[in-house]
Formats: sequence, C-alpha cells, structure tokens
Amino acid sequence: MPYSPTNSICVFCASSIGARPLYADAARRFGESLAARGITLVFGGGCVGLMGVLADATLGAGGRAIGVIPRALVEREIAHRGLTTLHVVETMHERKQLMADLSDAFVMLPGGFGTWDEFCEVVTWAQLGIHRKPLGLLNAGGYYDPMLAMADRAVAEGFVSSVQRDRLVVDDDGNRLLDRLASVPAPPESKWESPVAR
Repeated sequence: MPYSPTNSICVFCASSIGARPLYADAARRFGESLAARGITLVFGGGCVGLMGVLADATLGAGGRAIGVIPRALVEREIAHRGLTTLHVVETMHERKQLMADLSDAFVMLPGGFGTWDEFCEVVTWAQLGIHRKPLGLLNAGGYYDPMLAMADRAVAEGFVSSVQRDRLVVDDDGNRLLDRLASVPAPPESKWESPVAR
C-alpha cells in the first residue's frame, strides 16, 4: 500500500546559503512545489540560509509553513516571524520530536552537520520501526553524492541492510522527488519494530 504524504513534509536544510546559487534555487523551487501541491512545510523555523529561502518561497506561493525552534536558537538562527505557526521549544530533542510528529514524510536538502544529524536520526527511527514515513533526499547539484557512496559502502561492508538503504528516495529534481515520495510502498516490517509503530 503506497504512502500519500499529501499533508505535511518535514524538510531539513541549512541555516546558511551555501557556496553555489543552485542550492538556494533548489530550495526555492521545492518550497513553491510544496505550496502548489497543498503540502504544509515543517522545518527548523529560521529565516536565514536555505531555511529562510524555503519558507519564504512556500509562503510566497500561498502555502503553509510551520517552524519549530529551540528558545536558545531564536536569536542565533533568527526565528522566522512570518510563518503560519512558530513553535518555540526548550530543547533540540523536543524540536526533533515535534517536527516528526507534525510530518507525514521527511526530506533533506543541502546542509551541514545539523542537517545530517536531523535526517540521520529519522532514518534511524525508521530502521528501528519508530515510524514508517517516507524518506527523501534532494540531491541538488550532486551535493550528496559522497554521502550516498558512503551509504552504499556501508551496505557492501555489512553495516547497513540494502532494504534500509533502498528506503532513501533520492532525486535531483524537487517535483520528481515529491511524485516519487507519494508512491513509496509501505516498507517491510523492521526486525526491531513494535506493534504500535506507524
């Protein structure tokens, strides 16, 4: 049975703009695509970097954007004040959990350690059966080619199962990625999965 992540998608991305204009272009187009499809954006709540570009594009195209940001980062990441909803939480753990709870799928855009941490955590949660939501990676400009090569090596070396690696839906085009996420089949049950996981 396929997923239909048509309500909300959590997007992890950078609080910086990146070295190449194509990253901001990809974020802008992705935000516009979310709005055009009526999909609510859930993200880290900042108004700077790719986060700001993504949120502004979503809102500018008539979409909804929900931000989740820890109180300690409200000033540092400069919380976006024009969002549909802004949740201010106390810890990074609360931020991650609320973003996950509000979302039907997860997508990673270009970013650094924080972006990777957030995405790898939800990938791990999927592996453990904590959720069964689709996982997408927008590989703008081939930015994530080295990470994908590492994932393939982890499969070859016996540290990641090919089943879990195949759960990552990868595309360099945001619209195509959304199409593919909408038709992702339900994953096989994890060996760690509890009966209440969904």
